Amino acid sequence: MPHPEVPAPRAVVPEGDRVEILGGRTAYWTYGPADAAVTVLAVHGFRGDHHGLAAIIGLLPDMRVIVPDLPGFGDSTPLPGRRHDIDAYRAWLTELHATLAPEAVILGHSFGSIVASAAVAGGLPTSRLILINPIGAPALEGPRGLLTRLAVLYYRMGARLPRPAGEWVLRQRAIVRGMSVAMAKTRRRDLRRYIHDQHDRYFSRFADRDVLREAFETSVGNDVRGFAPEIAQPTLLIVAERDDITPLAAQRRLQTLFPRAELVEIPEVGHLIHYETPGPAAAAITRFLAPSAADTR
Repeated sequence: MPHPEVPAPRAVVPEGDRVEILGGRTAYWTYGPADAAVTVLAVHGFRGDHHGLAAIIGLLPDMRVIVPDLPGFGDSTPLPGRRHDIDAYRAWLTELHATLAPEAVILGHSFGSIVASAAVAGGLPTSRLILINPIGAPALEGPRGLLTRLAVLYYRMGARLPRPAGEWVLRQRAIVRGMSVAMAKTRRRDLRRYIHDQHDRYFSRFADRDVLREAFETSVGNDVRGFAPEIAQPTLLIVAERDDITPLAAQRRLQTLFPRAELVEIPEVGHLIHYETPGPAAAAITRFLAPSAADTR
């Protein structure tokens, strides 16, 4: 189902490319002109894959954008012999950046904001950092903290059941749809249908329950606050007025932890900026990455 407002971007290689990173095969898609002045390496959120950022990418036609599937999600294999914790994700993104596009700006959405921040704080040499719906406070303390606790129980149950039963529970379409309904804020029926279709199609494309559990534990056990003070690069925070995971007040506090960060607040949207308001997000990114008057960036 196409986005009701944004044409789907065309990848240079429609089926994606593959590269070996930390012993696993990472699938990635490249959009935009090869000679673009700016390259962005973008990291999607928890349980999703590269499709989740398509609407924003479709509004950045003059940029080269590379979007991998996180290890163990979409078409990427898990990282062999490693627990998928924050150190593994940080090492993965740092090596991927060095391999594919050492000049790229880093962008992370939701869980991807944690991975991106950890990597940049750990020394990934990017010139700028963009975080969309950053996880700026512990998920258990957010406006939907109770739902997050229920999610913890859900993933624990999926991990403890016999493997076939656990896999079945974790891929249950009804659970995915309930999450989608809870997170969507738009009242537009066409946009809600698109959001639900995206989640139905792509939110169960994980390799196995072990990868999913480890990624979930990493997502609720870390947030951007712990990395922000170590990030010297100019940083753009694109946040939502009605985010159920990190409230706006916490996002404003998060901005103060970065040495050089600016905040763009988008009204009447929650944790699905990438689906519901890709236009304002893309406009903020375009402005942030535009060359300065002295053409120094």
